[in-house]
Amino acid sequence: MKDIEVLARNGRSFYLASFLLPANRRQDAALLYHFCRVVDDLADDQQDRESLRALRAELRREQPPRVLVARVLDLNERRGLSIEALLHLIDGVESDLDQVAMQDDAELLRYCYRVAGTVGLMMCSVLGVEDRDALPHAVDLGVAMQLTNICRDVREDQESGRRYLPATRGPTKPAVAGLLELADSYYTSARSGFSDIPWRSRAAIAVAAAVYRQIGRRLLRKGGDPMRGRTVVPFWEKLLVGTWALICLPFARREDHCRELHLHLSDLPGCSM
Repeated sequence: MKDIEVLARNGRSFYLASFLLPANRRQDAALLYHFCRVVDDLADDQQDRESLRALRAELRREQPPRVLVARVLDLNERRGLSIEALLHLIDGVESDLDQVAMQDDAELLRYCYRVAGTVGLMMCSVLGVEDRDALPHAVDLGVAMQLTNICRDVREDQESGRRYLPATRGPTKPAVAGLLELADSYYTSARSGFSDIPWRSRAAIAVAAAVYRQIGRRLLRKGGDPMRGRTVVPFWEKLLVGTWALICLPFARREDHCRELHLHLSDLPGCSM
């Protein structure tokens, strides 16, 4: 399946935003999404540790790469895509094969960094972001989106025997409300770094972030109860939210990164020290 087709089928919010990217950047972003989707599926569908180990070996050039990995390695050479970030991503996804029962925010945020903050870092390379001060903000967008995912998918995760809501946050509804508030802090931080992204790519990321953030807002309007069914943002609302994000984008102000957001992440690549 082509990269863009994988994006269209599995990442509808990102697919909509991707039309704002320059053609070559859109293709590279779709390739990265395709690879991340394959890694995620190995954990969710196949519970396949051996294939994850093989991916690591191929990324480290310890054995011949399959076609998709060879294309990602080419992306590393063309765009400076971080192999270290890819390996962190695989580590995070592999942790889902163990019993998942998050105890506190620190454990959850480090997980969010591995499976999504790393994607933010890699997207900086794909989009041509050059200022290293932008990296913590990119991490924050990934963390924010993953927190949104976790709050949206509580019921499905529970059925799979996984508990991402930290035990220290108590019952489901208050925990979801608290994590969505935390996610908002990360979305706000991410937005303050948008000015480091080249203009056309900046528009795409702003739309994707706004649409994803809307998932949490709709969930809260439902009473913050994820057990009532999966929260979906309808297409008309995506267009409305995305358009508003574009209107507001010129007014986004560059601010220094809030180091408190990386209190539990400061030893990881791309994070504030």
